[in-house]
Amino acid sequence: MRSDNGKRDARPRRLTRRSIVRAALAGVAMAWLPPARAADAVSFGLTPVFLDSDIELLAMLERYLTAQLKRSVQLVKRRTYQEISAMLLSGQLDAAWICDDPYVQYEDKLALLGVPLYHGKPLYQTYVIVNTAISAQTFDDIRGTIHAFSDPDSTSGYLITRYLLALRKTTPAEFFRNSFFTYGHRNVIRAVATGLAESGSIDGYVWDVMKEREPEMVSKTRIVYRSEWLGFPPIVALQATRDTPTIRAFADAILGMSSDPLGRQILQVLALDGFIPGSPDLYEKTMEKWLVVKAQA
Repeated sequence: MRSDNGKRDARPRRLTRRSIVRAALAGVAMAWLPPARAADAVSFGLTPVFLDSDIELLAMLERYLTAQLKRSVQLVKRRTYQEISAMLLSGQLDAAWICDDPYVQYEDKLALLGVPLYHGKPLYQTYVIVNTAISAQTFDDIRGTIHAFSDPDSTSGYLITRYLLALRKTTPAEFFRNSFFTYGHRNVIRAVATGLAESGSIDGYVWDVMKEREPEMVSKTRIVYRSEWLGFPPIVALQATRDTPTIRAFADAILGMSSDPLGRQILQVLALDGFIPGSPDLYEKTMEKWLVVKAQA
């Protein structure tokens, strides 16, 4: 699928060892940000749904939002999806970029502000990958492997695989020899590529982009399962605040990113084409799968 929003200005930048180190340092630094914030600052929560959350990208995003909102902006990053969801639901964040799994869990409390366009569509897939050294060719072939998940609240990094196991009337503990969480899609790829895990559940968007930017690592993995198309992880706010001037301005900034030079640079780094308002029906398939897994649990 190709974007109908026009060509990007340039090829995405290649990630370097230095940028990976900076990303780790940025994650550590931001993980310690206190919940309290300046009274006039707009807080935006970020989770590992980000492809490349390094210092340069975070600085660009903060600069863009500050210019658009004409107010200071605080970016808040946490290790897990659950932490960001809890902060948003408790009113400690104005908005957050979350996974579609937490969105369907709290759909009645959350308002969509923007849904990313990837290759021109607000959709992505889950991949199940294996290390190329093992012979598995299908999902059922990974029975008995050591499996890497991303996050318990990740659709692609947990829910879809959990759903496939529920259909087989089994669980991760019964199906896999062992499993663990890496708390990051890139970490799943690293775990499988290095042999720490033999199989893993991964966001297909992350795998595809890393295949272009870090081909040596990704070439050590192979896809054995692709899910149907699902609604891309959205940017949301609380329903109670969606009509406030701050949230309306924030939504306008997100939706207008592709029309701004700095916004286009950010989208290029993220390998996205832009954002659309989106609609809850994008997430019906995720909801169906979450209900199946919930029923089994």
